[in-house]
Amino acid sequence: MDRCIVLVDAGYLLGAAASLLAGEPSRSRITVDHSALIQGLRERAESDTQQPLLRIYWFDGAPDRVPQPEHRRLRVMPRVTVRLGALTRSDGRWAQKGVDAAMHAELTELARNRACSDVVLVTGDGDLLPGMMAAKEHGVAVHLWAVQAADGDYNQSEDLVAEADERRVLDRAWITKAVRAKDYTGVCAPQPAPRPEIAAILSAPLPESALGAPAERPAPQPRHPVDGPGENGTGERMAAPKGVPTPKDLAALRAPGTQPAQPPASATLRWSSDKGWVDRPTAEPPEAASMPTLAQLTTAEQRWADREEDITTVGGDSFEVGQVFARRWVERLGDQSHLQKLSGMYPRIPHRVDGELLRYAARFGLLAHKDDQIDERDRYAIRAGFWREISVRTGVEHPPLDA
Repeated sequence: MDRCIVLVDAGYLLGAAASLLAGEPSRSRITVDHSALIQGLRERAESDTQQPLLRIYWFDGAPDRVPQPEHRRLRVMPRVTVRLGALTRSDGRWAQKGVDAAMHAELTELARNRACSDVVLVTGDGDLLPGMMAAKEHGVAVHLWAVQAADGDYNQSEDLVAEADERRVLDRAWITKAVRAKDYTGVCAPQPAPRPEIAAILSAPLPESALGAPAERPAPQPRHPVDGPGENGTGERMAAPKGVPTPKDLAALRAPGTQPAQPPASATLRWSSDKGWVDRPTAEPPEAASMPTLAQLTTAEQRWADREEDITTVGGDSFEVGQVFARRWVERLGDQSHLQKLSGMYPRIPHRVDGELLRYAARFGLLAHKDDQIDERDRYAIRAGFWREISVRTGVEHPPLDA
């Protein structure tokens, strides 16, 4: 058919653009206007091939193939289809898996089915050479586009360049219409502006309502004896650990043959907005347990609208995600007394609502494993955004609390 299709290797396109504009191939060094980029690709493809565009295929990698915020925005754009491969970490570097194979399969299938007369490839990987040759044998004209290399040399496979029917270089002027380098001071990214809400969550003591009256609480007991005989009966002194107990401390409390004094039955580690040991009742206070979740307040029509907003509008910033969740919860809350009760629980969020909030954040790729560790700061920022929106809705400001 007389139409064109564009296949984009996002790793190559954005990595080469980062090298050109920021001096290194890290995509974190650039910001991308995806709408402008897609429009630029469409206009250039139609101009070069003299054929109307059928579709742009965007191939990229993602952890566990879970769409990231940029993929959600791309896949609802007209004439754009997103195909995701895996993104894995090896020897301290991220690498795409399955992207080249997916591009090869798509290219050969489109050519075999005569879905187009022209294919534009934005890639530099020589692994696509067999697919390019197969497409040509089916009568498809293959256009190969390169991103201008930072050093003026090629950043594509020489065999791929030699096999293409037509070639074009996307120069700096074209790239900067949709991509720009982030502003950096020296070689390090600027630190984000501190948010007092996060400091409040980190430093807040446990509310008295959750602990019970002071007189009812048992006297604190040391987690390890300071004096007395040790395991070998020699009267060794055991130093009490400081700060939050580590997994090693917890294992020592339960290790067979040890005689450390156990904490009270109700004592447990505080959740991530607290520090150290606390006395927690077996059940939440009635006002917290009765707090409705967003799912209970949301109709099927609202759920559909929420998904559309998440895809097209919500950017995925941790703080913003918490605000969006809180806004929906407050707007759909029928009994406003719940809002006042919640405000009085600051900075703690009832477990049911907090769990739902974090599951919602996971849709945007937050709370995922980063460098083999869970990013706790994202959790604090999500909850801080939640409380900021609650403060706006109630008119009650929650100042940072001292540790």
